[in-house]
Amino acid sequence: QGQLVESGGGLVQPGGSLRLSCKASGSIFSIRHMGWYRQAPGKPRELVATITSGGTTNYADSVKGRFTISRDNAKNTVYLEMNSLKPEDTATYYCNMWPDVWGQGTLVTVSS
Repeated sequence: QGQLVESGGGLVQPGGSLRLSCKASGSIFSIRHMGWYRQAPGKPRELVATITSGGTTNYADSVKGRFTISRDNAKNTVYLEMNSLKPEDTATYYCNMWPDVWGQGTLVTVSS
């Protein structure tokens, strides 16, 4: 089935950068599609970015040009590089292994 552990969240000023990591175990990572989602307080969970087993990426319009998703199959890890962060990016970020394996979430707060 697989397990996912996220890391890298924290407090950052507007315009700053963070890199989230998600390490997978218990599954054949290289053949699984992976994604990052986020949920702000009082709002539904939303897609941030996805990456297929072949490396094709997809982004929400709100993060295009600022966020980059990547994966290292040798390390069973998927990353989310976040640049030019805005207060509206504040949320708990969740890693997903398609279709239904989720991490515990990591909080990202963008505030001065």
